Amino acid sequence: MEIEIDHDSGVPPFEQLRVRILELVRSEELVAGTKIPTVRKLAADLGIAPNTVARTYRELEQLGVIETRGRLGSFVATCGDPTRAKAQQAATEYVAAVRRMGISDEDAATFVLTALKGP
Repeated sequence: MEIEIDHDSGVPPFEQLRVRILELVRSEELVAGTKIPTVRKLAADLGIAPNTVARTYRELEQLGVIETRGRLGSFVATCGDPTRAKAQQAATEYVAAVRRMGISDEDAATFVLTALKGP
């Protein structure tokens, strides 16, 4: 698992790690069922705090990207990366909601583009 953390970046190490693991899963460099390093091992390898790695793993587990199997460790979830399906579902729900409010498709798209440009 090839990961580098830029300690001089304005992006927090937690976010760099989360995004990189998602990239590795999406590109299938980490396939379903692949065991990932322990929190302590990865923290030591990257020179970051174990709590940072633990937070990343918790968030990825909540997204369904990784799963923890007790003493066996953490693995890429057997279903791979479910985040794209969740994003598509959220987009569909958004469209349904704005249409119920009588907002035009053009305005709804503008709202999304503005939100994407935000912080």
